[in-house]
Amino acid sequence: MRLSNRNKASVYNFINTLLIMFVIGGIACFFLEEYRFNVLGRESYLFIIIPILLLTLFYLNGRQIFEYDSDGEALNFKNRNIIPFLDRPLHDEFPKYKLIKYEVVHILFVKRLYVTISSKNTGSTMLKYEVSYLTKKEITDLRFSLNKVVKTNNDKKEQRLKND
Repeated sequence: MRLSNRNKASVYNFINTLLIMFVIGGIACFFLEEYRFNVLGRESYLFIIIPILLLTLFYLNGRQIFEYDSDGEALNFKNRNIIPFLDRPLHDEFPKYKLIKYEVVHILFVKRLYVTISSKNTGSTMLKYEVSYLTKKEITDLRFSLNKVVKTNNDKKEQRLKND
């Protein structure tokens, strides 16, 4: 199964550009209010605070583009930001049999995917992906696919233990 919200990158770029324009416009309105009109008083700081708060929320929500591919014998996860220099993109590929468990965590407006895989060196490794910008249907499809892989792995593990 393949899952990607890469086609929404133009929407995220537009929102990013709009928020940056709000910040610049807010700074301009603040300086006009402070040095020219002086009508609002202390409320003029809201011209700067609100756009910066909105821009910060947009970036704190996590990497915008998430891609998942479970076709074949490997699981492939990609997570990147629309602004390439802002954050390093994540790219992980590993065999399906290494997947132990996964968990999707919702904290306020932030959604994260935690994937635990088996590792020779440490026993298990946890990988973290930001899936805040996926729709409910996309998250449901992702859970369905990962559940299928985990169930298959557990069935094979039980069968091996039963045969031994």
